[in-house]
Amino acid sequence: MAGLLNALPGAVAQGLVWGIMAIGVYITYKLLDIADLTVDGSFCTGGAVCAMLLVAGWNVWAAMLMALIAGLLAGLVTGFFHTTLKIPAILSGILTQLGLWSVNLAIMNMKANQALNVNNYEMFVSLRYLQDVQKGIRPFWQHPVFTVGIFTLVLIGVLYWFFGTELGSSIRATGVNAHMARAQGINTDRNKVLGLMLSNGLVALSGALLAQYQSFADINMGRGAIVIGLAAIIIGDVIFSRIFRNFGLKLLAVSIGAIIYYVVIQSVISLLDINSNYLKLISALIVAVFLAVPNLRGHVHRHGHREAHHA
Repeated sequence: MAGLLNALPGAVAQGLVWGIMAIGVYITYKLLDIADLTVDGSFCTGGAVCAMLLVAGWNVWAAMLMALIAGLLAGLVTGFFHTTLKIPAILSGILTQLGLWSVNLAIMNMKANQALNVNNYEMFVSLRYLQDVQKGIRPFWQHPVFTVGIFTLVLIGVLYWFFGTELGSSIRATGVNAHMARAQGINTDRNKVLGLMLSNGLVALSGALLAQYQSFADINMGRGAIVIGLAAIIIGDVIFSRIFRNFGLKLLAVSIGAIIYYVVIQSVISLLDINSNYLKLISALIVAVFLAVPNLRGHVHRHGHREAHHA
């Protein structure tokens, strides 16, 4: 139990980092109604770009900005495949993800990973900072939960503002009903491309944060990212859908969903002493459980309603 309590701050910090990726997935999955598999590749792209630029001596904020731009470009490619070449969205994402594997290797000079020594580079977030704050070596405001938490709130604020603008509202309208949006004179293809770009930009930014947090970028760091993103969205929806009606609060629910996901994962591994190699299997089971909850809840409600009616 003590091991779990010690691991909880790290699980919360990691959940916050992945929560930004989940918000990116939310934009395509919930707002545009597109299952975009690009994220497994663009997440790694963000981490690789940030790591290589930090090693090259770039400022951490400039490196994160370039990671964001790399993600935007990845989304642009998927959007081009889907809207211009008329390839189905799910296949467009798979094609971009496949191509990004080679691109990510090229970014990292054909190496499978790139280490980042926290002593040599200025970073925005790091697991070492978390440990140093707990030891009293660093001030509390350098704790990853605090820094990434504030960063997430600012990001949600910016997205809330953007999706309230005319352009943001038209992107949401495209996801709700593309035919009706087109009838209103909205350029739905452009909106899909913009949505995919924004989504993958956030995903790459999350990858850049994770590379700093874990002190390395790895070619496999984005594998299964879409599952974690969907898990965060579904957990947030199941728990907070009746409380959080506001769009900004829905984005916050996604971030909290990612934290809950990582706390559950950490609890299962710590309490049951499970080999971490079974992590992907555990992840799939957790997602399956949370996916089933709304349907089971609806089934129980309908069954109870029928019984009351017959009585």
